[in-house]
Amino acid sequence: MKQAIAASHEAKTHPPEDGDGTDVLAILDKHQEEGHGLIAILGEIQRRYGYLPEKALRTVGERTGRSLVDIYGIATFYGSFSLQPRGKHLISACLGTACHVRGAPRIVEELERQLKIKTGETTPDKQFTLQTVNCLGACALGPVVVIDGRYFPKVRKSKVKQLLDDALAGFDRTDAAEDNRLFPLSVSCSRCNHSLMDTSFDIDGHPSIRVRVSFDCTHGWLRLSSLYGSSSFFAECDVSENTVTRFFCPHCHAELVARSDCPMCDAPMVQMIVRGGGMLQICPRRGCQNRMLDLL
Repeated sequence: MKQAIAASHEAKTHPPEDGDGTDVLAILDKHQEEGHGLIAILGEIQRRYGYLPEKALRTVGERTGRSLVDIYGIATFYGSFSLQPRGKHLISACLGTACHVRGAPRIVEELERQLKIKTGETTPDKQFTLQTVNCLGACALGPVVVIDGRYFPKVRKSKVKQLLDDALAGFDRTDAAEDNRLFPLSVSCSRCNHSLMDTSFDIDGHPSIRVRVSFDCTHGWLRLSSLYGSSSFFAECDVSENTVTRFFCPHCHAELVARSDCPMCDAPMVQMIVRGGGMLQICPRRGCQNRMLDLL
């Protein structure tokens, strides 16, 4: 497993529609057919339009039987959702306690100076929207800034301009999200069958796989890319090279263990169920990228 901080860098353009069209109905049909919940539906609408249009939310309410109060409650609770149009590039700067004491306010001030806007505003050319959040779940890596889903740890003022230039350029155009040889999987716990997918946290442009991990008396969460063949991940705590981690389901807390060892490094493999039939096995050793997929 190779440390990488990656997500979708595909340029997002806001469609001319305001959510009153067949796109929303198609999104609803797809997710209801697959048994997905309201958060997954709102997540795809957000990705389609760049925000959650009022007409789209009303359509969701009519089709799902949920009240607008419930829908707006979810839409305003999660920081990844927006009720207003955003710029092409969304910047989220953490001002949580851990990031604050490491100089996050100075990073926000530099972002405002470079962009010539205040927090909560969008640049006149609609390229950037700047927002602050209370926590991004990566306290050990602060100050943390997220641009278009890509996490940047330990940001310094001197790095801000380069980050903005890279965002306009499209970051790395050879990212995993653009590699046609990779494909997304949806997985669940091999013990309780509960989904391990996190639709609120994308990596490589797709919902990530969220698990709890333990190693060397350290505990925390880990999010993996759901693209088979990608080694991108984001961890709450630093994982040293060659460390073998233990994976646990965040729902039933059972350890996700397979009956086989990694043929490359002999570490005990981690096992997850693939939606639609099959098993995914992942080597939990940092530095080993071995994954095995058995489809039924």
